[in-house]
Amino acid sequence: MSFGSPVFLFFFLPLFFTIYFATPYRLRNVVLLLASLIFYWSDAGNLCWILIASVVLNQVLAVGIVRMHNERRRLTLLSVGVGLNLLPLIYYKYWVFLHESMPGSVSAFFDGLGIPSTGILLPAGISFFTFQGISYIVDAYRADVRPTQNIIDFGMYHTLFPQLIAGPIVRYAEVHQSIRHRRSTLADIHTGVVLFCLGLGCKIIIADSAGVVADRIFALPVAALSAADAWLGIGAYTLQIFFDFSGYSTMAIGLGRALGFHFPQNFDQPYRSQNITEFWRRWHMTLSRWFRDYLYIPLGGNRAGPLRTYLNLTLVFALCGLWHGASVTFLVWGLWHGLLLVIERVLSHQWRWRPSGLPGWAATLLLVMIGWVFFRSSTLEGAFSYLHAMVSGGLSLSDAVLLSMTPNRITFLGVGTFVALSAFNVARLDFDDRARPMVLITANVGALAAFIYSLSLIATNGFNPFIYFRF
Repeated sequence: MSFGSPVFLFFFLPLFFTIYFATPYRLRNVVLLLASLIFYWSDAGNLCWILIASVVLNQVLAVGIVRMHNERRRLTLLSVGVGLNLLPLIYYKYWVFLHESMPGSVSAFFDGLGIPSTGILLPAGISFFTFQGISYIVDAYRADVRPTQNIIDFGMYHTLFPQLIAGPIVRYAEVHQSIRHRRSTLADIHTGVVLFCLGLGCKIIIADSAGVVADRIFALPVAALSAADAWLGIGAYTLQIFFDFSGYSTMAIGLGRALGFHFPQNFDQPYRSQNITEFWRRWHMTLSRWFRDYLYIPLGGNRAGPLRTYLNLTLVFALCGLWHGASVTFLVWGLWHGLLLVIERVLSHQWRWRPSGLPGWAATLLLVMIGWVFFRSSTLEGAFSYLHAMVSGGLSLSDAVLLSMTPNRITFLGVGTFVALSAFNVARLDFDDRARPMVLITANVGALAAFIYSLSLIATNGFNPFIYFRF
């Protein structure tokens, strides 16, 4: 079930909110837990057991770690817990990739053990709730949080449907006070509804329009692409992936706000960044912070000298690439960003210089778009061929591409470009007592228009799944 599907918009969401707000406060976590499991089961089916097992496992581990006083045993229990969290992720997401990469004798050995390597279905959101579970038990080990003793409360947090499938990755410490004591004021509900509608518009109106252009260009034979075609294709994809994912995050933040939760921001106008370091402080912020706090810093961060810092950055971003998918292209995308960060560190350490200003912004956007070519391509050969097309060939659009450039799509590509490069972040809207009247009116009108037009597009074209659902 997706946020933009008619079933969610006109059946699940109205029914859920009706039951939720009619339920006494002390039972609302039960309602939210059951609703979240139903929401997940509608997509995952029988694989829902993995999420339920994750709830039980991480609650038992966190409580056990806190109660245990022997440091060595605590560390052992934490290590076992991290491994158990990763096992389903490794099997369902990476086993086919690993199996195909193994030498024949090794793969034959695992085949002999009866471990299936075909027909494996990827459970929705497994990367997100796995990382969330690991953060919970690690924070409990570090005494950064005190885990709840109530498995219903933890289960509600761990399965919370607004952020379950594609984030943001919400840490327990960020919402623990709202788990037992929260109130949804009219301002919260108002803000949440507006954010949800604007996020839906970002996805349906801008991301899907850009996606049609990108998909058609990437589907053409590379040899038939002019340089103009190739740049338009990757430009459209650059907008698509941003508005698709940030749109989902804005919808999730809005739903959480209506329920009384304040989820962390996940995007902060990343295409305005003036260097790659800044880009990763603005793009998928909850994932970046997760890798920083649970991998980069434990590896030593930047405390063990420049060479170790560069190695840590490279390793972290290689894993960040693989987190997005079991493919060499994702690995190369991660290594590309790791290399760029290392280069920026070297420039900063040796010459006290880092890209900035208009030249820094232009170079950063160009480098990010090059990276998106690997992210979007299914093979390395295809990615390099596409990059070659970007620097060779004609400067006019081919007839096949021109046919896809309808007035509506041209308009929405222009609007998307303007919004992506503007200083205004939709997800930061907050209709509290300090909200200015003009901001209030503009946001309300924009949200209503976005919602109505999005519904008309869904009715006409259907709904395309969010890109990050496969991660």
